[in-house]
Amino acid sequence: MDDRELKDAESREFGRRVREELARRRVSRQALADMSKISLSTLEKALAGARPFTLASKLRIEEALGLRVPDQKPASPGSAPEHLGAYSRPAVRWLEASYLTVRPSFKDPEAVYTYVTEIRWDDEAGYLVFAEHQRVDSEFEQRGEVSLPNLSGHTYLTTNDTGQHRLIVLGRPTASGSMFGLLATLEVGHGSQLVPACCPIVLAPLARQADPQIGVITPAMPQYDAYRALLQQVTTRDFARFHL
Repeated sequence: MDDRELKDAESREFGRRVREELARRRVSRQALADMSKISLSTLEKALAGARPFTLASKLRIEEALGLRVPDQKPASPGSAPEHLGAYSRPAVRWLEASYLTVRPSFKDPEAVYTYVTEIRWDDEAGYLVFAEHQRVDSEFEQRGEVSLPNLSGHTYLTTNDTGQHRLIVLGRPTASGSMFGLLATLEVGHGSQLVPACCPIVLAPLARQADPQIGVITPAMPQYDAYRALLQQVTTRDFARFHL
């Protein structure tokens, strides 16, 4: 196996992903060390950032957690594969940005929850990807692929974690650059139970926000009314419909 060390940024990002997976799956570090055939001390130091992961340890951990997926090559240079909409880089450059993400809080029905979603072009993969940042519950930060099929004109942000999917469907951007739609995900229920949940969601260009607030936004906070009004537009402006 290759004992070359990963670059610092790559090692930190991989460590963050591993910590997230351990928390989500409720797997102990000792169990991961056993499955990966890595000493617990080595694993602990790498997760703490005291030493970088090696390529060999990364491959073993990915294998143990089922994180390795087949490479997906772009349809042609600068073009996404057909299953993502076969879009070209110039055609979607307008979408590359950081967005203030606004959705209802699942824990407090009166609150609004905000964080940052970054959409960028992945040169190696050949298509747009997204990643969430600055979530209060950072262990649940999502990352995945972006599809833009011409047929519907909608934008889809999809996470596929070893077969477990989360989906955001967004309509065409408004004059402000904001995109409105819905989120379909799993919400933590009683104990370890996960319950399907759906809610409105808004991605507003972060650079256009005068004083963005990140986290759980309660009614007493300055931006609450503005963020709640954004969420209401999802249905009042017919960007998404919720049928009972």
